[in-house]
Amino acid sequence: MLLEVGRVCIKKYGRDAGKRAVITKLREDGFVDVVTAARPKDRRCNPRHLEFLNEKVDAKDKAMVNKALELEEKEPHPAPKQKPAKK
Repeated sequence: MLLEVGRVCIKKYGRDAGKRAVITKLREDGFVDVVTAARPKDRRCNPRHLEFLNEKVDAKDKAMVNKALELEEKEPHPAPKQKPAKK
């Protein structure tokens, strides 16, 4: 089954055309929610606008989703330097 949560696909139309996406939710109205590298918030998408790949990830695991979307893992910022107190 191609239309399932966690399926990696490529968007064919819209602002994110040509970008990888991961299906995060199947909706009752026939649409799906996807997350892309350019827009990490869940967005509604018509499944006809997706080209499905033979990859599947756990949609709840953020690290796996980022790897599937080919995002770089960001290192945490170092703690800010303490400024000396003024007298």
